[in-house]
Amino acid sequence: MRKIVAWLFITLDGVVESPEKWVMYNDEIGETIGADAEAADTLLLGRRTYEVFAASWPQRTIEDDPFADWMNNTPKLVASTTLDSTDWQNTTVIKGDLAEELRALKAQPGRNILVNGSPTLVQWLLHNNLLDELRLFQHPIVAGGGKRLFTDSGKKMTLTLSHSHVLSTGVLDLTYAPNTA
Repeated sequence: MRKIVAWLFITLDGVVESPEKWVMYNDEIGETIGADAEAADTLLLGRRTYEVFAASWPQRTIEDDPFADWMNNTPKLVASTTLDSTDWQNTTVIKGDLAEELRALKAQPGRNILVNGSPTLVQWLLHNNLLDELRLFQHPIVAGGGKRLFTDSGKKMTLTLSHSHVLSTGVLDLTYAPNTA
């Protein structure tokens, strides 16, 4: 069975919005993200993240960014109730029952389904017991404001830490498995 694996950059105060303004990217993070990409054959995105990515990734080459080839050539799925069409190659909009579609996709043979960013989608996946792994790159920064990964949903959720590593920048590489019981 395939796994849905999500990763996000996050601050100490839980902000995931606009990581390009505060992320402490280095080769360690790049190697980890590269390993996650190698283990995946599908990219799952929320509509807003898709729109940001589709506006920039198609113009990038491997000379610009080592992930350009993977991002542009990997099949992409967009979870959206408002998007009707896409321009970025290898992209399909999931229409209908998202949970049903993702359960069917997870049951098919293949590698992991990677969620990059897309905090609203990640929240939804967690609340619907569809996320198998949550990887957070927690930066030692307090953003002071912005969209947070966890909002006041009224639903308690527990996660089990399955991996942790402190990077040379002080960024924590944390992997959690949601407890679905």
